[in-house]
Amino acid sequence: MDMISSTSDLAGACERLARHPFITVDTEFLRETTFWPKLCVVQLASLDEAVVVDALAEGLDLAPFFELMANEQVLKVFHAARQDIEIVWHLAGIVPHPVFDTQVAAMVLGHGDSISYDQLVQRLTGHVLDKSLRFTDWSRRPLSTAQITYAEADVTHLRDVFVKLDADLAKRGRSEWVSEEMAVLTSPETYRQEPEHAWERLRSRARKPKELGVLIEVAAWREREAQGRDMPRSRILKDEVIGEIATQQPTTPERLAQLRSIPKGFERSRAGEQILEAVKAGLARDPKTLPRIERERPLSNGASATVELLKVLLRMTSEQHGVAAKIIATVDDLEQIASEDEAEVGALRGWRRELFGERALALKAGRLALAMQRGRVIALERPGE
Repeated sequence: MDMISSTSDLAGACERLARHPFITVDTEFLRETTFWPKLCVVQLASLDEAVVVDALAEGLDLAPFFELMANEQVLKVFHAARQDIEIVWHLAGIVPHPVFDTQVAAMVLGHGDSISYDQLVQRLTGHVLDKSLRFTDWSRRPLSTAQITYAEADVTHLRDVFVKLDADLAKRGRSEWVSEEMAVLTSPETYRQEPEHAWERLRSRARKPKELGVLIEVAAWREREAQGRDMPRSRILKDEVIGEIATQQPTTPERLAQLRSIPKGFERSRAGEQILEAVKAGLARDPKTLPRIERERPLSNGASATVELLKVLLRMTSEQHGVAAKIIATVDDLEQIASEDEAEVGALRGWRRELFGERALALKAGRLALAMQRGRVIALERPGE
């Protein structure tokens, strides 16, 4: 098949696709050397047709595609949607809606934690996908017939996967569960990358207000540089370097040069000067305006034992109901539940609370007991005292 490379052909295809209740969507992009993903190919399919769009074609306006993504009458089906949605958000400032993520649906239906697309296709349809072109360079032109065929197959198989998952969700009364999960995927907050919040991604933990102030300012500087120069964050400054700067707080070129992670001569560069200014700005911040530093509190012996019991209950619940444990609760959820009955965690909200959260609280309160029966863990209700 030929790729769509003109705005008029794209508009015609999107008009036809918009007549259907759902379409499947996928993108091919590059991101290894840039901050923002470089969109190369867009694949779309309805029950009637499949199209492959050359997003790099000269003179092509993607506006019809973005209009389709915003069309509230058409459900957009993705697999592992976050990066695809991020591309639309960056290029058009919109979040596709409504959406359906087959990876999330598969987890809700017990197909494992974060199952890959090819595994899901094989499990539900029996088709074995050709993975040889997965890491091809989608920016090179012309694309081969094999590449175009591979791209088209991504959205045609996705149709069959969606139909099967959707039917299974309806049969098991779990369609609303997936709808709840889509709220995060379709929130603009998920995709905003504001420099002032860049520090939240870092694993470095600030223990003092001044460390936190410096961490925030230096991380924000790196984020602005990475976005402005369209380069990966790590090529501007690695995470561990930011952590060391926050701890050591150098305010002179000499002090900056003494850091182990700083290359020789970096302190005299433009970036070095700007980092020193960011350090000074961080040190000058009013501690009262800084986010609260969350202190890691080691779990008590009793709470640690409770967490271990909750893990057993989680595994049992996952197997009993055919839902991936990862989507029901995280280890952090369990630790917070062990410490506080009213913990603000996902496991105590919505369908998760109904499925697991209430039983977790009952286990913690002694109203539920775990026992072995014929080699399996079972839960037993205990009479109230």
